[in-house]
Amino acid sequence: MAKNKTAYTEENVSDFIHAFVDNEQKRKDSFELMELMQNFTGYAPKMFGPSIIGFGNYHYKYDSGHEGDAPLVAFSPRKAAISLYVYSGYMGHTIQDELLQNLGKFKMGKSCIYVKKLSDIDLEVLKKIMQSTIDFLETKYGRK
Repeated sequence: MAKNKTAYTEENVSDFIHAFVDNEQKRKDSFELMELMQNFTGYAPKMFGPSIIGFGNYHYKYDSGHEGDAPLVAFSPRKAAISLYVYSGYMGHTIQDELLQNLGKFKMGKSCIYVKKLSDIDLEVLKKIMQSTIDFLETKYGRK
């Protein structure tokens, strides 16, 4: 079985944000998101791979046998938009679908939410989405 390419690293999160983010608003939003996610989850931010800031950890194992570790929630301050890895993306999760309707201005990927700036979304709704994702992951894969 191939080793996962993306894993937690010991890189400094603040140093990453200062070096990687070239936009003052996105840098400010990144530090605000980092504080919000840390306070909400109770987990310190850690670099997950070269550009994702993760909080907490769970171990997954698919029916195919593929397994690995991933953050419970995460974000990445990418050039085009901030990627929020807070959505579980599983079919039939009406709670999250309803919450998304009240989140604000965003674009949706397969299992990630893209926002231009934090002021475009309702942070209280974001917290509810994070909680439903954490609940789902802990129910499906157990607490780590």
